[in-house]
Amino acid sequence: MSYDWIYALVGFLVMLGLLGGIGINKPRGMSVKMWCVGYLAVALVFDVLVVLGLVGQYAPLNNLLLGLSAGASTGLAIHVMHHISEEDEHASIMG
Repeated sequence: MSYDWIYALVGFLVMLGLLGGIGINKPRGMSVKMWCVGYLAVALVFDVLVVLGLVGQYAPLNNLLLGLSAGASTGLAIHVMHHISEEDEHASIMG
């Protein structure tokens, strides 16, 4: 059995859970500045992991990074869908 999928799934769940925990669309229990700092920290840690994964060619880390990437893109998709629905609501009001 290949553990590639397990590492990727763990990465996906960790990233989506982290982004959901700090709030994908609105800060959860923190200021907007701290929310932005949280997102910045996630991005910087992700960048360091990518460099380590590429330099070290450590397969489990690379598979984890694939999952983290998928989780981050899913979080971004949820965020963008929220803005699209807000624009639709705004357009229907302005009609």
